[in-house]
Amino acid sequence: MDFITVFLIAIGLSIDSFAVSVVLGAISEKILLKNIVIVAFVFSFFQAIFPLVGWLIGSGFSLYIKEVDHWIAFVLLVIVGIKMIYEGFSQKDKNDKQFSEISYFLIATLGISTSIDAFVVGIGFGIFELKIICPVVLIGAITFIFSLLGGFLGKKISCKIGTKFEIFGGFILILIGTKILVEHLFFT
Repeated sequence: MDFITVFLIAIGLSIDSFAVSVVLGAISEKILLKNIVIVAFVFSFFQAIFPLVGWLIGSGFSLYIKEVDHWIAFVLLVIVGIKMIYEGFSQKDKNDKQFSEISYFLIATLGISTSIDAFVVGIGFGIFELKIICPVVLIGAITFIFSLLGGFLGKKISCKIGTKFEIFGGFILILIGTKILVEHLFFT
């Protein structure tokens, strides 16, 4: 597989991480550079590891995971989205949202749920016996860059829109989960 194709696949896989990073950056008024870097690192870690694991498993397991991968991503994103919407409506002091309230468990859950497609892509790489090192590095690097940009964009949006973005962000996560589900049910 040529570099351009792998590059385009990496961009495609990074879009969901970018969108979720925007949401995380926007819902915390006091997000710091180190927090944005942590989110970008976690998202890029899962986006890079999942294709590697998928590649290692190869075609033997692909039929089973293809049947449920979209449901797993959908359920995880909808749960997190509903939680964000609920918290957006129930916050007493809406002007003092701290990044520390966004748990590392939540960040990891979002990283995993936005990386399930990368797992399936890795299985495809395994089926076709493609070399995996370049795709893993490229997917991880592009996801890191996109997640950083998303976090900074979210921080800018937060200053202009305020913490109501948490409600909007919850709806975005639900839409991303729905998009993944619909794509897999009707377009693959």
